[in-house]
Amino acid sequence: MAPSSPPIQAPEPEMPGPATPKTRVSARGRLRTYFLTGVIVAGPLAITAYITWWFIALIDSFVKPLVPASYLPDHYLPFSIPGLGLVIAFLAVTLLGFLTANLVGRSVIEFGEVLLARTPVISGLYKGLRQIFETLFSANGTSFRTVGLVEFPVKGTWSVVFLSAPAAPEVEGALRAHGAAADEMVGVFLPCAPNPTTGFFFYLPRADVVELHISVDDAAKLVMSAGVIQPEDPQGRLQAMAASLRAVQQAGGPAAHREPAPQDA
Repeated sequence: MAPSSPPIQAPEPEMPGPATPKTRVSARGRLRTYFLTGVIVAGPLAITAYITWWFIALIDSFVKPLVPASYLPDHYLPFSIPGLGLVIAFLAVTLLGFLTANLVGRSVIEFGEVLLARTPVISGLYKGLRQIFETLFSANGTSFRTVGLVEFPVKGTWSVVFLSAPAAPEVEGALRAHGAAADEMVGVFLPCAPNPTTGFFFYLPRADVVELHISVDDAAKLVMSAGVIQPEDPQGRLQAMAASLRAVQQAGGPAAHREPAPQDA
């Protein structure tokens, strides 16, 4: 008789294996992350504190020697009070502005300007500086409050500029006499990166300037960081944060943190 074949056994159902453990970050990686986070937080604070302290000490060094020692609290206290010169300078400038707004103060300022106008070298320097300060700090001035793009230094490359005042009639007439475009000429200041206090100033037709709807502060950050810090969009940033939170919630919701079912023996 032929040997009987062994009975066919049904395959055993596969039991679910243990959950794959999450990748753990090494202690060195966590230490590096903590250190970089501390640098990001402490770096701007330290630099801001240093610049603020330097500015206060600079103003104090100019103002305190002008005040009699008997009127300074430092003369009676065993320690120096930083920022006292800055407070005195602020009060003095505010008082000067208050007196200038009155008739008596305006008369004194005009008398001083007449004396300065008769001085050969100082008169030109004073008039130029006064025009600059009136243009920059005027409440209704528009200079350097508009950001634009111009093709510089070659065709096809664009640089960030700040729009200044339109060209004077003499300048615009001379430019048109030498073949300039008939469009309105406007002065632009092109800052250099990463130091925006230096740059180039030139006149261009207004049609050659592409105006940007960003603030001067954002443009300055863009220039100083060489394009690393882009202009902020608060609405877009909030939408991105909301999207990232939704993604985290979907990835780490209740289903993801559910414990695996116990296995039968």
